[in-house]
Amino acid sequence: MAVSSYDSVVTAEPLDLDAPAATSLADKAYVAIRDRLIMLDIRPGEPIDDDQLGKDLGVGRTPVREALKRLEGDRLVVAYPRRGTFATGMDISDLAHISEIRAQLEPLAARRAAERAARTVQAELQGLAANIEQLDVTQADRTELMRWDLAVHRAIYRAAGNPHLEDVLIRYANLATRMHCLFLDRLTTVDAHVREHVELLRAIAAGDADRADDLARKHVLGFEQAIRAVI
Repeated sequence: MAVSSYDSVVTAEPLDLDAPAATSLADKAYVAIRDRLIMLDIRPGEPIDDDQLGKDLGVGRTPVREALKRLEGDRLVVAYPRRGTFATGMDISDLAHISEIRAQLEPLAARRAAERAARTVQAELQGLAANIEQLDVTQADRTELMRWDLAVHRAIYRAAGNPHLEDVLIRYANLATRMHCLFLDRLTTVDAHVREHVELLRAIAAGDADRADDLARKHVLGFEQAIRAVI
């Protein structure tokens, strides 16, 4: 599996942040800080040092502050007057709320992707499935596996062809991944969870909407069950 193929999948975003003419420092700061929050490089409840983040990312305070405003809307950070900005905490009750939404919308996205994806998109999904199938999930770093998980879901959301549905699902997939990462060391089903994507991607690429819908629902519900099993 070529590293360049992996990188192109993982860094793909709804907004093409690699295009110089279609990006801003605030966009770049948003993606970088968001991924640190999702992967728990910034832990729940931890204060956000915007000066340090700016230095780390090579940008000024203004782009960082603009990014933090967006992240507050994503419920990844929370700002308190005179106290500062913090990574949001996580409560197990959030799991049920997030899963309730995703169990309805993830199957819809998979169904629409199967119904609407152009041949070029179908080929991309087949290629992504092949890359994951070749990935040695038992040896891969678990954080890397979670990045693959995010990449698959974002690819499906794009393939559904509904930008509003895509925006909502990205937000909740980010929150779900963050919770997944919190329990990552205790979960024994991460490799199986990632492998499930192969069958799902191929169902979508084949245009099998009913099967894609069913597999997506089972995938989301399996995620919730896996978390509850280790709490």
